[in-house]
Amino acid sequence: MAILPSEQLHKDLVQHIRTTIGPIASPDQLYFVTKLPKTRSGKIMRRLLKALAQNEKIGDISTLEDEASVDEIKSAFTELKQTLAKS
Repeated sequence: MAILPSEQLHKDLVQHIRTTIGPIASPDQLYFVTKLPKTRSGKIMRRLLKALAQNEKIGDISTLEDEASVDEIKSAFTELKQTLAKS
């Protein structure tokens, strides 16, 4: 069962982060994606997420289950950077 992005989900996630980590970690913005880059065995490729966030080469993605997830995350990250540049 997929959970659809909503304003309530956004509020719940921010509240969970505030409660778990602390108010200092409250995110201003959240971006929802439908897929995370996972290997065929189901592990999230954190190395790839880190490389995208730091604008580095993503390296070998031959073990990815679905390469379309990379494009979706790139788009979300680009949108985030543009939003931050405007503020």
